[in-house]
Amino acid sequence: MTAGIIPAGAPGHTTVIDWTQINWQKVKRNVRRLQVRIVKAIEAGRWGKVKALQRLLTRSFSGKALAVRRVTENKGKRTAGVDGEIWNTSEKKAQGLKTLRQHGYRAQPLRRTYLRKSNGKKRPLGIATMTDRAMHTLYKLTLDPIAETTGDPNSYGFREKRSTADAIAQCFGCLSQKSSATAIWEADIRGCFDNISFNWLMDNIPIEKGILRQWLKAGYIDRNVYYDTEDGTPQGSPISPVLANLALDGLEAAVIDQQPRSYKRQQQLHLVRFADDFVVFGRSKEVLGTEVEPKVTTFLAERGLELSAEKTRLTDIDTGFDFLGQNVRKYNGKLLIKPSKKSIKALLKKVRMLIKSQRHLSAGQLITKLNPIIRGWANFHRHVVSKKTFSYIDYQIGQALWRWAKRRHRNKGAGWILTRYFRPKNKQHSGFYGQVKRKDGTKQTIRLVSAARIPITRHVKIKTTANPFDPKWERYFEKRLETKMMADFKGNRLMLHLWQSQQGICPVCKDVITEESGWENHHIIYRVNGGANTLDNRVLLHPTCHKQVHSLNLSVLKPRPITGRL
Repeated sequence: MTAGIIPAGAPGHTTVIDWTQINWQKVKRNVRRLQVRIVKAIEAGRWGKVKALQRLLTRSFSGKALAVRRVTENKGKRTAGVDGEIWNTSEKKAQGLKTLRQHGYRAQPLRRTYLRKSNGKKRPLGIATMTDRAMHTLYKLTLDPIAETTGDPNSYGFREKRSTADAIAQCFGCLSQKSSATAIWEADIRGCFDNISFNWLMDNIPIEKGILRQWLKAGYIDRNVYYDTEDGTPQGSPISPVLANLALDGLEAAVIDQQPRSYKRQQQLHLVRFADDFVVFGRSKEVLGTEVEPKVTTFLAERGLELSAEKTRLTDIDTGFDFLGQNVRKYNGKLLIKPSKKSIKALLKKVRMLIKSQRHLSAGQLITKLNPIIRGWANFHRHVVSKKTFSYIDYQIGQALWRWAKRRHRNKGAGWILTRYFRPKNKQHSGFYGQVKRKDGTKQTIRLVSAARIPITRHVKIKTTANPFDPKWERYFEKRLETKMMADFKGNRLMLHLWQSQQGICPVCKDVITEESGWENHHIIYRVNGGANTLDNRVLLHPTCHKQVHSLNLSVLKPRPITGRL
C-alpha cells in the first residue's frame, strides 16, 4: 500500500502513481505534522519559519494527495468548471495529482452561476475547475492552522470544530443573566466575499503572492462572456471562507479590547461572529450606536467593506433578534432561544413544494426524500427550545401528506386512507408510512421521521481558546467527538456499537471516523463468500478506505472490542 508515496516532495512528470495504493495513514500524518509545526512557529513568533513550512507542505506529495482526495469526495465533486472536467476515476485523480505544480500553474476563470436568496435576490457563485479547486484546498491546508491560531475567540463560522450551535451557546452565555447586556446591534456586511479589497488581501494574507494574485484576478465566465474581477475572493471556492475569516479577524479586538477592562465590564460589551454575520451586545443602545458602530465602520473600510443598511439595526433583548436561524429573546426576564419564524416557514415551504411536485411517487419513495430534510432541520434546532415547534412542524407536514393522500385516492373514504397510510392494522405505532424495495427485491416498511421524537439536548460550547491543530488540545477534541458521535448514533445501537468497538478509528488509515468524513459498513468476510451479517463480521471504514479495500482485495482485521456497557 505504500507504492508511490513521496512524503516530502512533489511527484515528477514521469512518476507512476497508483491512486488505489496510496497509504492514507502516512499522508494524513505527514500533513498533520507540518500543520502542528506551523502552529508552534506562530506561537514562537517565527513567521519566517511559518513561510518555510507552508512552502514545504504545498510542495509535498502528502499535501497534494490529501487536497485531491478532499475535492473528489465533497458535495461538489460532480460539478465541473469551465473546462468541463471532473475527476471521478482513480486514473483521473492520479493524473490530477500530478498537475498540482506551482511552476507553470495558471488559474482559469470561474464558471458563474447564481443561487436564489430568501429575499428574492440572487447570490453569485463561482465554480472553479478541479485543478484550481485542488490548488485552493492545498493552500488552505497551510492557512487553516494560521486562522485557528490567530483568529478571534468568538468567531465560529467556517472554522475547524466550530459550529452555529457554538455561536448560539455564546449568545446564551452573554445574555441569560439578569445583569447581562440588554441592547443588541445586529450587523451584516454588504457583499463581503465580493468586495474585500484586493490590495488588502495581497498585503496581509500569509500566502505566496503569485498564486494568490492569480486566484483574485482569474475573472469569471457568465453566459459565455468573460468578466474581470477587481476585488473580492473567489466565492464558492474551498479557500474563500478562510480568506474572509482572515480578513475579518481582529474585528472583536477592534470593538471590545481597545477599552479598559473596567469599562468593558461596566458596558457588558460582547461580539459574536459567524462568517460575515455578527451581533454586538452592550448595556445601552447609545454606546453601541456612538462608540461601537464607528469602530466597526473604520475596521471594515480598511478592507474595502461596508455595512448593509437593510440588515443592520439596533434593538433590545425584550424585542429579540434572529441570528443563524434562531430567535433570541427574553420573556419576562427569562431568555429563550427558539427556531425563528423565517426558518420554520422556509422548511414548511420546501416540504410542501416537494410533496406537490412529486405526486407520482409512492408513499415509501416520498418518505425517503422527506426524512433527510426533516431530520436535518430538527437536528440543527435540537439544542434550543424547540419541542413545541417540532410538534407544530409534525402537524403541518401531516396535514400536507393527508391532502396528498386525498388527491391520490379521490374515491376512497377517510377511514381507508387512514389505515392505508397512517394507522396500519395490528400495529402499535401510528404515523405516515410506506414501503420501499430492498436491493434483494424484498419490501421494507419505513416511516416518516417525527421531529417531536428527536430529543432536545444541550450543546456544550467549545472553549474559546481551543485549537484543533495544537497537540495540547487533542484529548479535549477527542472527548467532544466521542460525545457528539454517541448522540448522533443514539437511535442506532448497531452503528454505536461498531463505532465504540473501533474506538472511533478507521482500521485501514488509522484516522478518526466523524460525521464530516463519513463511513461505510464493510463485511470482513464478504457476503458472497458466506460471510454473516453479524456484528463480529462488520466494521466501519471511511468511504475512500472502503473502495481501496475492495479494489486491492485487502483483508481487514476486526479491532479489539472495548469493555463496558453501551
